[in-house]
Amino acid sequence: MNSVAKQGLVLVPGLLCDALLWKAQIEALQGQIKCWVADHTRSKTMAGVAADVLRDAPFERFALAGLSMGGYVALEIIRQTPERVDRLALLDTSARADTAEQMEKRRGLIALARRGRFIGVTQGLLPLFIHKSRLADEKLVTTVKEMSRNIGRDAFIRQEEAIMSRADSRLLLPAIACPTLVLCGRQDAVAPLDRHEEMANGISGATLKVIDECGHLSTLERPADVSEALRVWLSAG
Repeated sequence: MNSVAKQGLVLVPGLLCDALLWKAQIEALQGQIKCWVADHTRSKTMAGVAADVLRDAPFERFALAGLSMGGYVALEIIRQTPERVDRLALLDTSARADTAEQMEKRRGLIALARRGRFIGVTQGLLPLFIHKSRLADEKLVTTVKEMSRNIGRDAFIRQEEAIMSRADSRLLLPAIACPTLVLCGRQDAVAPLDRHEEMANGISGATLKVIDECGHLSTLERPADVSEALRVWLSAG
């Protein structure tokens, strides 16, 4: 493996997700690279979340992977301190800012959570988060719900506010010079394939990996496929 990558891998989870999102990948990469999962729950702005991660990261330079909201954070980290990132993986995410319609939906979820119906938020998001064929997978659904409980209502609200504050990163893409993996589930209902094609086309030399029969939470739905893609990405020259 490239000696640069051995310095460490920073993993940033998605909305309502924690370290459980990356459990299989951490186990698969054990012995090859030291992994650290970021806390992305404390700030109300995307710039603030990225600053939290940069301040806490135990590596001066690192490989960086983010899924969904984690991808938004990763792009903001590139915007703030590109010199600290040796390679980048963007999973099930988008370089675009929210549309007005998307912001309105987020405000609705925030309002629902504030009315004491946080559990309903999680249940409503499940069909978007995982492939329809996996909705009856009790172990997978239990993991998603456990992560949601671990994050909690107040942190969820901060996360949604941070997501709405993010900048459009499409103009940033051509400036990304490190080895980059763009990965998504083919049936991702939150960040469709065309958003990933847009990112891969915008970043010079980026590799696009599409996983079939997979929704938004690719690391949980197809853990072996994602782990192998990350292993190849980390080993690339």
